[in-house]
Amino acid sequence: MGFTERKRLIGQIQELGGFKFVSYITSTRLGYGCQMQMDAVRRLYEHLDGMKHDKLALFIHSDGGDGTVPWRLVTLLREYSSKLFVLVPFRAFSAATLTALGADKIVMHPMGMLGPTDPTVANDFNPTDPRGNRIGIGVEDVAAFLALAKDDLDLNQDGQVETLRVLADKVHPLALGNVKRSQAQSRMMAQKLLGLHMDLEAERSKVETIIDSLTSKLYFHGHPINKDEAQQLGLKVERNPSSELLDLMWRLYLDYEEEMELSTPFRPTDMFSAAVPDPIVDPIALPRVTLQRARIESDDRADCLEQTLLISGLRQASYEVSISVNIESESWTEAV
Repeated sequence: MGFTERKRLIGQIQELGGFKFVSYITSTRLGYGCQMQMDAVRRLYEHLDGMKHDKLALFIHSDGGDGTVPWRLVTLLREYSSKLFVLVPFRAFSAATLTALGADKIVMHPMGMLGPTDPTVANDFNPTDPRGNRIGIGVEDVAAFLALAKDDLDLNQDGQVETLRVLADKVHPLALGNVKRSQAQSRMMAQKLLGLHMDLEAERSKVETIIDSLTSKLYFHGHPINKDEAQQLGLKVERNPSSELLDLMWRLYLDYEEEMELSTPFRPTDMFSAAVPDPIVDPIALPRVTLQRARIESDDRADCLEQTLLISGLRQASYEVSISVNIESESWTEAV
């Protein structure tokens, strides 16, 4: 539909929910995902400036990202409203789930999913794959490896020390230290966000149950948490949202899905193969490709993070294709 038509859906959602509305969508496209990043908070401020309302709703779709973004994002939203709703039409994983923890109420579509908040960390000391790319380390993967030695293999203290030594031979000790620090940060962030609308002392047991469940007890970072499970964990999920609101949420998400091509895998090798069916002697470049990485929208403004890519490659006599994908430009632009 485009933004002009989405404004109508946003207006209907606002009227039905009795709140002001802003969306934050990052690409979850296979082969072309985009993380939640701090630069988006600056763009979101432009939507919030002058938007003060007693209720504010954030419509979010993302696979996660920078673990510090949820705190800055939620506290900024709360500067403009005394009550915050988070609307989850489809996927709100990792850092997006942390963002939802800061809401007074979470509204989940039947297709809506939250996820564990245990981080996957990467820094200059992480191990590399055969191509030289840094491999992310799942915080709970390290804990599970050590638990395997202690609990399942029943190793004594010397055996556990040896297990840690073997791990440190494969993974730089500073990378392991970063794992521990990130785990502590994730738990602290969850507690601070819950504390925005819960009494951390009076509801200590409930808060600890939520944090433990999301950071370590679900065991798999990709575990999808549906509405019923989110309620069982103690999250403030709306039990009976109106069917009209849910329908509008899904229609709005589907329009973002179409606009950002979220359901179409990004496979540059296939694109090159289709454009260059026969062997060539010299490398050639395809026409530049501009893709949407993220969108932030309200009822009178739309911002889009766009990236322009240059795909070049060579098809050899064996028909083997080798390509390179280079970022030519990336910037936020306001849609008029």
